[in-house]
Amino acid sequence: MIDRSDINEGRGIWAIVPAAGIGQRMGAGLPKQYLPINGEPMLLHTLRALAAHPALVGIQLALAADDPHWPALAAVARDALRVELRCCEGGASRADSVLAALSALPEGVTGHDWVLVHDAARPCLSLDDLERLIALLPGETDGAILAAPMADMVKQDDGGGRIVATLPRAILWRALTPQAARRGQLSDALRDATAAGADITDEASALELIGLKPRLVAGRGDNLKVTESADLRMAAMLLSSRDED
Repeated sequence: MIDRSDINEGRGIWAIVPAAGIGQRMGAGLPKQYLPINGEPMLLHTLRALAAHPALVGIQLALAADDPHWPALAAVARDALRVELRCCEGGASRADSVLAALSALPEGVTGHDWVLVHDAARPCLSLDDLERLIALLPGETDGAILAAPMADMVKQDDGGGRIVATLPRAILWRALTPQAARRGQLSDALRDATAAGADITDEASALELIGLKPRLVAGRGDNLKVTESADLRMAAMLLSSRDED
């Protein structure tokens, strides 16, 4: 497994976690990143999964303004992680939060350095997937993302609920996170996309808009994003089973 001396000229790699959302679809009365999974907030599981990789040197969190839930978790998180943990104020959109986090990174992180962006609501990231992504970055130019090959047949509808085409699943992937990019390229891409009013759903889509072609890195399909109550229960089972291994 590579370590911090192997990437970014020995400076190691920083991860950004946009966590300013309120998770309306969960309807839980609590931002979903703070919902408990096996007795601990989801966000703590996510941070711990990132910090487990030896190449990671720090995590930059983008939080909602005056987040009332983070102070109770902050000390526990810092004690649980072996990496530097920094916080900044996020924005109204994912792109705004990631831009804010990119700007808040330490001065020692150069524009050419690779950074990772990972969803706060993906607590089941595996160390093997993280290693596979980080290990290929020194040979990449356009960025890279974890992604899962599409297993199901994919149908395209006509806008009214009727099938008009069956899409070739051999070339279709589900985008996961982390997604990796050079700090400067990602900052430029997000600013350009925001200025153009583009709908940015992930970092790779912003990189695509400036002509880059990020690498697809096959990852585990159980790196699920928690969006509904059923996902929360599935995440709890997955994490419990890994603890038993």
